[in-house]
Amino acid sequence: MRSIPTARSCPFDPPDELGRAREVAPISRFSFPDGHLGWIATGYAAVRTVLTDPRFSHRADLVRPTLAMDRVEIPEVLPGMFTRLDPPEHTKYRKLLTSEFTLRRANELAPRIEQIAESLLDEMERRGPAVDLLRSYALPLPSLLMCEVLGLPYAEHDRFQHDSDTLFDLSASEEDTVASWLSMIDFLTTAIKAKHEEPTDDVLGRLVASGELDDGELVTVAMILLMAGHETTSNTLTLGVFALLEHPEQLAALRADPSLVDNAVEELLRYLTVSHIGPVRTAVEDVEVAGTLVKAGESVTMSLAAANRDPVRFPNPDVLDLTRSAAGHVSFGGGVHLCTGLQLARAELRIGLTALLRRFPTLRLAVPAAEVPLRETMVVYGTHSLPVTWDVG
Repeated sequence: MRSIPTARSCPFDPPDELGRAREVAPISRFSFPDGHLGWIATGYAAVRTVLTDPRFSHRADLVRPTLAMDRVEIPEVLPGMFTRLDPPEHTKYRKLLTSEFTLRRANELAPRIEQIAESLLDEMERRGPAVDLLRSYALPLPSLLMCEVLGLPYAEHDRFQHDSDTLFDLSASEEDTVASWLSMIDFLTTAIKAKHEEPTDDVLGRLVASGELDDGELVTVAMILLMAGHETTSNTLTLGVFALLEHPEQLAALRADPSLVDNAVEELLRYLTVSHIGPVRTAVEDVEVAGTLVKAGESVTMSLAAANRDPVRFPNPDVLDLTRSAAGHVSFGGGVHLCTGLQLARAELRIGLTALLRRFPTLRLAVPAAEVPLRETMVVYGTHSLPVTWDVG
């Protein structure tokens, strides 16, 4: 395989080529854009090994780029980019953030998530019955919450969401990418400067007060949390609603038994897997992966989506089944780089989905499913919009 396929024959399934590759072997040869001959892991066990074995490094100076980024060269690593570091350097940042994103903290935030959800649904009801679910609900819900958690001004959400979309768009021009990069840096630098001048009781405010990170590190950490914290959740929620509307028997089961929602969230995370490109690790010594020898210095890219559809791990994996146990899915990654905000994301998805389905029992697509625009050229998969409608009265 010479490139990561992104085009899909079904909006909810991984590209067919990835499934075919997994059927042949759980790990197979992959030619990286820079000419490096490495590997792509598509089997569940192979992906879990690469994610969790400390003999695989995530350091930016070791891993190979999965995509040919001809549009622009922006820094691969900035001070504080903990997602591209190995322990012990990585550990410093995770320790600072772990206490901010625990299950306990997510539970404490649940009432606020419910308030935001109900407020957005009120506005949807006033504007409806036809709206874009992404822009009206699924995007502002995690965006507003993440701004409050981090201590960033939500009043500028149009700006940072535009910048985030551009930076995640693989088809964006060099000019637009550079402009959005500089705009995001400026937005976060200004916010952090304000926290030095007037301390605040939020994640960034506490990090500023700790003195553990310099301003360059703070900007990078804030960027990672802001972009990852709203892009993945909003697209999972939107795509999840799309999938339920296209699987009416599953939607009916959830409506009949709302206690299924926790299970439903895990199954939707497994079934949809919006993180559809990468990640990449490089072996620092020879490692056997699913019976294949990966030599030191060889990079391995992984398809989390293909791994989550591996029939060896999940029986009938191409079937959306809200009653199955999807425990162990790899949508949040794994190992030391397991998603920092996974508990908060789960809470947002659970509460957001429950509130939406309760408020609009006749919710349905406002356009044919084939007309829903897909984010195939984006780093985070999903839909560009989701037109929905419902019965009034």
